[in-house]
Amino acid sequence: MRKMIGLCVLSIWSLAVAAQGGGTKTLTFQTMEGFQKQAGNWQVVGEVEMNPNVDVHHQEPVETKKKKKKNQPEPPKAVTTEPGTGILVNLPTNDKKSNLLTTWEHGDIELDVEVMLPKGSNSGLYLQGRYEVQLYDSWGVKNPAFSDIGGIYRNWESAPEKSYMGKAPLTNAAKAPGLWQNLVISFRAPKFDAQGNKIANARIVKATLNGVTIHENLEIPLPTGGPVQNNEVAMGPILIQGDHGAVAFRNFKYKLMHDLDAELTDVNYEVFHGDYESYELAEKATNADISGKQDLLNYDIAQRDNGFVIKYTGTLKLAEATDYTFRGSFGGQAWLKVDGEEVGRGWRGLSGTKKLSAGDHKVEIMYFKTRSWVDPYFGLFLSSSNGHEKALHAMSSHPVNVSSVAPIFIKPQGNQPRLLRAFLDFEGDRSRRITHSIGVGIPSGINYVYDLASGNLACVWKGDFVNATPMWHDRGDGSFRPLGMIQYLYEGSSVAGSVKSKGYTLDTKTGLPTFIYEVDGKEVKDKVYPDADDTKVIREVSLGEVTGSFEVAEAASIYQMDNGMYVIGDKDYYIEILSGQTPQIVKDGSKSKLMLPIDANPVKYSIIW
Repeated sequence: MRKMIGLCVLSIWSLAVAAQGGGTKTLTFQTMEGFQKQAGNWQVVGEVEMNPNVDVHHQEPVETKKKKKKNQPEPPKAVTTEPGTGILVNLPTNDKKSNLLTTWEHGDIELDVEVMLPKGSNSGLYLQGRYEVQLYDSWGVKNPAFSDIGGIYRNWESAPEKSYMGKAPLTNAAKAPGLWQNLVISFRAPKFDAQGNKIANARIVKATLNGVTIHENLEIPLPTGGPVQNNEVAMGPILIQGDHGAVAFRNFKYKLMHDLDAELTDVNYEVFHGDYESYELAEKATNADISGKQDLLNYDIAQRDNGFVIKYTGTLKLAEATDYTFRGSFGGQAWLKVDGEEVGRGWRGLSGTKKLSAGDHKVEIMYFKTRSWVDPYFGLFLSSSNGHEKALHAMSSHPVNVSSVAPIFIKPQGNQPRLLRAFLDFEGDRSRRITHSIGVGIPSGINYVYDLASGNLACVWKGDFVNATPMWHDRGDGSFRPLGMIQYLYEGSSVAGSVKSKGYTLDTKTGLPTFIYEVDGKEVKDKVYPDADDTKVIREVSLGEVTGSFEVAEAASIYQMDNGMYVIGDKDYYIEILSGQTPQIVKDGSKSKLMLPIDANPVKYSIIW
C-alpha cells in the first residue's frame, strides 16, 4: 500500500464542516464530530486500499491438524488502512457494527459523495434516516435489482398499503471493488400541511452514479427497510449502514435546500414583427405591433413562431439577500438585464449570477427569433445557493424536457459490433479533440474509442454506445458523445516513433477490428476486446520488429498493489499485466507512466474499472 503522510487531526468542528451558512457544506473527516456516538467500527483514516480479488467476507481457514508454519505469509486482506484524516471507513466486527447517524438533520438536500466498497460488501445510505440508497458491490451485474448499488431498497411490510417493493437503478454504473465511485443525489423531502398530513411523497429528482443517471423523478412513498424510525418527517438525519460490510467515504458534500421565495410580477411586453437578425437591430425595434401585460413570461404573445422580437419588463421580488443564478432556455437569441446590468446573453441559452438584496428589482428581457428550423420556446429559471430552481415562465412557454431536436443514439445491431468514425473530445474538452478516432460498440455493453492517428486506446466505457446528435444534426461538428460509465485513459502514442495508420481488419466471427499501423515503417497489430465475463477490456498488441518500450498507462499516480495489479490515478482504474514482461513505473514531470519493455512476445493487459 502507498505510504501517505497523515494530516494533523483537527478537533474543531468548524474546520470539519464548512461554515453552516448558505451554499455547499463539506464533511472533511478530520474527526468523527458531526456524527452521533458509535461502537467504534467507524473511524477516520488517511488512506484506504481494498483488494479487488479478496471478498470482504473471506475468512482465513482454521488449521486444526497442523500448526501454522513459521514465516508463512499472511493471507491477503480485503481492506487495509493507513493513519491520517480525510477518509471515513467502516470496519465492522462481531461486537462492533453500529450504524452511523449525523448529528444534523436535513429536508431537501443535494448530496455529492465518493464511496468505495470492497468485493462482496453491502451497505446503504439512508436519506432522512428513512429512505435507503443501496451501496453494494454490483460490479459486473447484468440486470441490476433494487438491492444493487444505487437501487432504492424495499421494505418488508406485509400489508399492501404499507408495502414498498423498491426501485432498481436504470442501469448498472458500478465500478470495480476498491475504486472510488461518485454518487450524486438531488432529494426532495416529503411535505406536510399545517395539521401534519403528508401532501407530497419523498422524491429523488435525479441521481447519478459515476456520471450516469440511475434515477429521475422517482417518488418514494414509504420508508424503506431498516429505517431509524418507521415514520416520515420533514427533517431527519443521514444514516449510513454499518452492520453489514466495510465501506469508505470521502469528499462528502451537501447543500441543504429550500423552495425559493421569489416572484416575477408586473410583466409588461412589447412585440415587434419582422426579421431582426442581430441584437443591435432587435434593440432598435420601435412601434410595437402588440403590447400588454401578463402574469408569467410566455412567448406565445408573439402570435407567430418566427420573425419577432419580444421585449419584457417586470419586477422581481426577493425575500432573501444572496447570490442568484439566472438560466435562460429558448429557441433563438436573448439577453437579460437586472437593475440595468446585463446578466447574460446567448443563442438557445444564457446563464449568469448576480448578488441581489431582498426587495424589488427591475428585470428586462429581449428575446428574438429569425430561424424557422428552431422550435419556438422561452423559459427563464431562477435559483440561489440553497434555493431550488424556480420557473419564472408559464409552463406552455417552455414544456418539460423541451429539446430543439430529437437525440440521435447509435447502438450495435443484433450480435455484431458497431463501428463509427467521429471526433472525440477527450474528457469532454473541445481543445483536446481527437480527430482520427473510431468508436467500437459491442452488443454486450463494452465500448471503446481508438485513436487511429496515435495507435492508442483513448477511452473505454460500459453501457449504451454513443450519442451522435452533435455529429449528424444540422451541419454537425463531427463529434459524438460516449454514453454510459466512461473511463478516459491517456492521450498520445503507446510507442515512441512516427505512427502511420494502415486501417483495420475485421474478425469474421466476432466482427471486432484489429487495428494496423506502422511505427517508423514497422507493422503493429492491435486488438481490443472484452473478457469472457464482459467486465474488463483486454488489449493485445503484436509489435513485430518495433523496439523500445510500450506505454500502458499514464496518470498523476501509479503504484502496484500486493496482488500485482496496478492502481492508476486516484484509484480510477486498474491495470493487470497478462504478458510476461516486467513493468516499470517511470516519472515524467508531474505524471507517472507504466511502461513495458518490447520483446518478442505481444503486449497483453487488461483494463479494469
